[in-house]
Amino acid sequence: MSKIHIVLQGKGGVGKSVIAAMIAQYKVSKGQAPLCIDTDPVNATFEGYKSLDVRRLNIMDGDEINTRNFDELIELIAPSESDVIIDNGASSFVPLSHYLISNEVPALLEGMGHQMVVHTVITGGQALLDTVNGFAQLATQFPVECLFVVWLNPYWGAIEHQGKGFEQMKAYTGNKDRVSAVIPIPDLKEETYGRDLSEMLQARKTFDEAINDGSLTIMTRQRLKIVKTQIFGQMESAAVL
Repeated sequence: MSKIHIVLQGKGGVGKSVIAAMIAQYKVSKGQAPLCIDTDPVNATFEGYKSLDVRRLNIMDGDEINTRNFDELIELIAPSESDVIIDNGASSFVPLSHYLISNEVPALLEGMGHQMVVHTVITGGQALLDTVNGFAQLATQFPVECLFVVWLNPYWGAIEHQGKGFEQMKAYTGNKDRVSAVIPIPDLKEETYGRDLSEMLQARKTFDEAINDGSLTIMTRQRLKIVKTQIFGQMESAAVL
């Protein structure tokens, strides 16, 4: 059974494209050749990773999103024998979510031998409550055929509210049975690891591209190798991946 990994979160700028790229790289490291699709009509960040051969799906008619264009997404997914990774932007979050739910796409894909895995991100700082509420809405609205993976991104601050971590929050405890894995992204120090990772992401390079880039310093490549090992190790423990 191939899995359809789709990254959904209504809040913009929280790392959805980074997570899509990490999933794709992890799959490649396992010898797989995932089908990668970018549906973000505004910022096609995922498509910028040229080595991942990401296909961009045009969902616009003029200045408006035409939800019928999502039909092409299903046509791409249906025959795929490999896993699929889909990145979606904040501007198309509502129409795509509505499309998937109202057209009963998860059940349709299950009947075709696929399984939908919804990846969502929780971030610290000012967006904490927005992203937590976004997760709760997704878990409530999407049908039981969907599995959920929650990524914890501490880049903007600790993922904590009133002394409680995410797994102590009501949004999680009330939907715990829907969550197959919680993947914490390492809290990286800005002056070394954080800066190296940020520059790699800005250049739209994969870990392997950066680690093998002779123009980077030895220690930059060493730190990126350590970060890759940490993140891929977290993904390794998630059976759903």
